[in-house]
Amino acid sequence: MHIAIIGAGISGLLTALELIEHGCSVEIFDQQQAGQAASWAGGGILSPMYPWRYPQSVNDLAKYGKSMYQAWNEKISPVSGIDFEIHETGMLIFDETDFDIGLNYKDQHQEPMQHCELLQREQLEQVNPRISSRFQKAIHFPQLANVRNPRLLKSIVEYLKRQPQVTFHEQAWVHTFDMLNQKVQGIKTADGQSYHADHVVIATGAWSQHWSEQLQCSIPVNPVQGQMLLFKTPENWLPTMCMNQVMYLIPRLDGHIVCGSSMADVGFDQRPSLQTQQNIYKACLDMVPELADFPIVKHWAGLRPSSPTGVPYIGPFPEIANLWANFGHYRNGLCMGPASARLLRELMLDQNLTVDATAYTPERLAHFGSTPKFTHGCSLYRPLP
Repeated sequence: MHIAIIGAGISGLLTALELIEHGCSVEIFDQQQAGQAASWAGGGILSPMYPWRYPQSVNDLAKYGKSMYQAWNEKISPVSGIDFEIHETGMLIFDETDFDIGLNYKDQHQEPMQHCELLQREQLEQVNPRISSRFQKAIHFPQLANVRNPRLLKSIVEYLKRQPQVTFHEQAWVHTFDMLNQKVQGIKTADGQSYHADHVVIATGAWSQHWSEQLQCSIPVNPVQGQMLLFKTPENWLPTMCMNQVMYLIPRLDGHIVCGSSMADVGFDQRPSLQTQQNIYKACLDMVPELADFPIVKHWAGLRPSSPTGVPYIGPFPEIANLWANFGHYRNGLCMGPASARLLRELMLDQNLTVDATAYTPERLAHFGSTPKFTHGCSLYRPLP
């Protein structure tokens, strides 16, 4: 089976990994370099922030993230030469209004990753002595981890490029679908090249709404900008991840600390804002005042693929025999990514499902008409102006 995957972010790349493991060949198309956009720009926490704030269907996918990344890293890093550093730091959450909710969530769901306990100040200082004295309590999640997502993406891309059944088309804008009898016959890029595929996967993240008009359905996925800062401290300087009022600190093994993040509805604008940078900086120092002693080495912004509830669209498009979705993961694309790709592979290859697929079905997309309407060579994927 030959499959075209449109989008080379984490969703598309993990989908490719799953499919080639089961005998498929894939061609991966992206309008820029593979492994960029939100997948590169995020923090890499392998859990939803405040999981009790999300639908359970988000957590049903996210709970597999850490273990699946550990398995993938063991398999692909010897080939890619890149360890993407799954760092088991644990996390401290300082939002007092979430203490009882988080503890109740732990008791109700019994998920190892979400095991937590309430720490008093003396215990808190033992776990992380860098924390501001204004925090007298926190809930501690000792099993939470983060992944160094730029290295993760580089590792997967390098691994896939070494596989004979994988072809990459970077800087390639998919411009048209060739349709016949409610089936995709092939795709055409903006330079006029045509490619045949038995199946097509849309994994276009924040750009997914561009498919709405030609598919005659409402795809409520929009870009939401998130901005980040990067500090450089000594190795092992900050022992845990920290979270307060949706702002977080994520320590890397080499002493870099990723800090974020903001939310801004600014379309496809990826330019960082100085005011937002100052807001994030203040929130960081509010949690760990000593960060003021260290330099900011980088700041950037990325575009999250927002969806109404954060529940992604995974599975077959209605009325189209061979078109599949894997998009709309909002803030949790990295932690939901491995299980999302596995679920899509199971659906595509008619295998037993690890997770009930009902909550993720693209049948949730509202059609403008009774069935999608196509013309031969209709434009489906437009490059940004």
